Amino acid sequence: MRLHRLGITAFGPFGGSQTVDFDELSAAGLFLLHGPTGSGKTSVLDAVCYALYGTVPGARQSGQGTALRSDHAAPGTRTEVTLELTVAGRRLELTRQPPWERPKLRGTGMTVDKAQSWLREYDATTGAWKSLSRSHQEIGEEIVQLLGMSREQFCQVVLLPQGDFARFLRADAEARARLLGRLFDTRRFAEVEQRLAERRRTTETQVREGDAALLADAHRMQQAAGDAMELPDLSPGEPGLTEAVLTAAAVARATAREQLTVARCRLAAAESAQAAADRTLAEVRELDRLQRRFAQAQERARRLEQGAAAHQEAQTRMQRALKAEKVAPALELRDAADTEHRRATGAEANARALLSPDCADADAAGLAAAARRATEELGGLDSARRAERRLHELLTERTGLDRQERADDDVLSEATTWLDGWDAARAGLQHRIDTAQEAATRAEQLSVQREPARQRLHAARLRDRLVGDVESAADGEGAARARMLQAKAHWLDVKEQRLNGIAAELAGHLEDGAPCAVCGSTRHPAPARKDAGHVDRSAEERALAAHQEAEEAHTAVERRLATVREALAAATAEAGEASTERLARDADELERRYTQARQAASGLHGAHEELRRAEQEYERRTAERQRAELAAASRAARRDTLDRERAALEAELAEARGEAGSVAERAAQLQRRATLLTEAAEATRLAEAGAQRLKDADARLADVAFRAGFDTPRAAAAALLDDAAHRALQRRLDERQSEEVAVRAALTEPGTAAAAERPPADPTAAEQAASAATRRLREAASAHDAAVRRCEELDRLSTRAAHGARRLAPLREDHDRVARLAALAAGTSADNQRRMRLESYVLAARLEQVAAAATVRLQRMSSGRYTLVHSDDRTGRGRSGLGLHVVDAWTGRERDTATLSGGETFFASLALALGLADVVTDETGGVRLDTLFIDEGFGSLDEQTLDEVLDVLDSLRERDRSVGIVSHVADLRRRIPAQLEVRKGRAGSSVRLRTGADALGG
Repeated sequence: MRLHRLGITAFGPFGGSQTVDFDELSAAGLFLLHGPTGSGKTSVLDAVCYALYGTVPGARQSGQGTALRSDHAAPGTRTEVTLELTVAGRRLELTRQPPWERPKLRGTGMTVDKAQSWLREYDATTGAWKSLSRSHQEIGEEIVQLLGMSREQFCQVVLLPQGDFARFLRADAEARARLLGRLFDTRRFAEVEQRLAERRRTTETQVREGDAALLADAHRMQQAAGDAMELPDLSPGEPGLTEAVLTAAAVARATAREQLTVARCRLAAAESAQAAADRTLAEVRELDRLQRRFAQAQERARRLEQGAAAHQEAQTRMQRALKAEKVAPALELRDAADTEHRRATGAEANARALLSPDCADADAAGLAAAARRATEELGGLDSARRAERRLHELLTERTGLDRQERADDDVLSEATTWLDGWDAARAGLQHRIDTAQEAATRAEQLSVQREPARQRLHAARLRDRLVGDVESAADGEGAARARMLQAKAHWLDVKEQRLNGIAAELAGHLEDGAPCAVCGSTRHPAPARKDAGHVDRSAEERALAAHQEAEEAHTAVERRLATVREALAAATAEAGEASTERLARDADELERRYTQARQAASGLHGAHEELRRAEQEYERRTAERQRAELAAASRAARRDTLDRERAALEAELAEARGEAGSVAERAAQLQRRATLLTEAAEATRLAEAGAQRLKDADARLADVAFRAGFDTPRAAAAALLDDAAHRALQRRLDERQSEEVAVRAALTEPGTAAAAERPPADPTAAEQAASAATRRLREAASAHDAAVRRCEELDRLSTRAAHGARRLAPLREDHDRVARLAALAAGTSADNQRRMRLESYVLAARLEQVAAAATVRLQRMSSGRYTLVHSDDRTGRGRSGLGLHVVDAWTGRERDTATLSGGETFFASLALALGLADVVTDETGGVRLDTLFIDEGFGSLDEQTLDEVLDVLDSLRERDRSVGIVSHVADLRRRIPAQLEVRKGRAGSSVRLRTGADALGG
């Protein structure tokens, strides 16, 4: 990588635009970047880093974004950094602009523009630059890929900060590990350590979970085995847990099987005892049943003897009932004939009561003949009924015709009246339409003139108001400008006073034995003193804040004045020269005329609609009049026809009605008479037939009762039983007979008689003995079942525990292997004697390479006295691997780098920085670094050591490198001809390139 040109605008202390030509500076190989304290030497390096990575080096990272902008920059100048360089054979140009706070283009206040970035590449074939990207992310990724270094690596390899490497020499192992880890990117080794630790925790969790499951099964086995099993006093994860659990399970299974054998023997004995007790109980119960059966049979025999008389009476009653059953059909027939005769006689009496007196005494034949005569007369009235219905229809139709005639007369009269005034109404509506149309045209013309008149009036009123605003804003702008100039002059005076006394301010931070922040020397023979009028940093900042506040206030007032003037010019151009009063009168007159025209035109639509409705009404009235005239002619012809047919029907009906009011009334009278006569004839016939059947039934009943053995039919009816009484009596007789048979059988049964002769049985005692035997059997069965379940549960849990132990064995082996690797990588294993972590081991190898590369230059700088070596010894109780010692050839002893003096520490740090640059360059892919910068530290060297250091730096040109030294040591300005001078002033810093005799002489 070689730098060609750097452009800086409004960046850091540089208020304007500055350009640094690195090609001219690098021609000599070694160049000096110098200037007074606070002038901005380091800011040049910050600009290089910001152009490449978009951020500044680590200690100054707080100055990002808008804070990078120079306080000396003009308000309209934007901060920008442009860097032209060659890397990997490609010539590139990087331009970056940080966020910028500027005044808003419209309105008041400030706005922030976003950061901008450009990447261009020079095309040698066309001789022009071509754009590659404007994305911050893409440009950053491209630069990191081309350089092969992150920002941290670049700041350590290209911008060599000597203070950082001095601290690196004296730092402990942890601090060195952090720096080397950032440079060599050993995060992957740390991730390996972390992955191993995570894997160890994961496998440990799995093993603990497996042991916990195994121990849970052991607790379940203990619950199943009771006191026959003792659990091991071990926790999940401890060694030997699996073997202890499996051994205890085997002992528990053997004990449970012994208990099962004992339970089986007890169960067999209880079953035998229970069977004997059941047999005894069955025999006692049978004896008790037979004895009770014999006693019950004797008791039933005594009850049968007591009911013998009642039984004999029931038998006699049953015999008479059987005889009466032969008379029952004749009795039923006589009762039915009597019921039918009484019903027919009543119906006859009711029918004759409804007849006229002339027919009340007639027999059945006379009544039937009178009914036939009435029916024949009724049949002759059918034609008269039809004529009556037709007459009713004619009257209804005649009434409808009269009603229609009256309605048509009203419609015809109304239509004629309305149509007589049609011509006058139509002419009036057309006149209204023409008048409203003219008003609408006039309103449309006036509407076009209204808006321009209102706008001119509004502009005239705004013009009158803005005249006073311009005058007051101009006075305010003059006062704000005076306050701004006064505040700026005060700030510049205060800043100049502080710069004049800056040496005393820096001397106030010096400590005995500590290096100077300016020259690096640890000796401070004559530090500057503060005088009575010394101005410190806080006073300058207060003056600057007051100046910035006054400047912002002036800018706001000035912007407001310009805005008011622009508004006044626009209002004057629109309003013209006419006065506001005249424009107001014109606008009011125009508005009045427009309102009148609008009101006159508002009835146009209504007039059109009213004319349309009137025309539709005219057409409807004309059609109605025509329909009414046609209907009147048709009704006259129909009315004559109806009148002729009505006269003929009325003559026919008068003859058919007779004395009745209507044909229907006469027909109803005949229909009722025929019905009553027919019903009376039928009732008379039925009554005569019922009387004959009753007489026949009485004769047959008397004959049947005599043959059955009864004196009278009444006696036979009394002996007859209904179905329910007959069944009840028969059931009593059957039960008596069955009871006699059962009692005889029980008393003569051999077993029952023999049992009655034995002593009384005691079933209660036998039941108690059997219950006790059953209880003992249940207890033995429960104990046996519990022993079986215990064995089965122990076998099941033991099998599951054995399977779990087999599954856990590979996990335990994997955990042991991973745990050993994790402890070895973390440096906590006993096998890792130096307690060196994996990342530290890799960094130790890199540090050893750095020490070897640094020794080559350190020996030249120290005239062969010092050699840097890497040490992996442990320091105290800490870990080893990143120790750094120096070997003193004069004494032949190895000592810590912290024992070096200030000058020795500087050139040792410089050698270490150069060696680290070589190793990092090789590590990142061998990108050639043609431009290096070394920042400060040369003030602590004597002349001879300074010559040796410069010789070493000058030797870097052998590899075609250019080295820039950042220092304000005066002796270097006499030794290095190529110089870049940074000068400071009230308007900001500037740079000047000096070469040859001009630089050595200046």
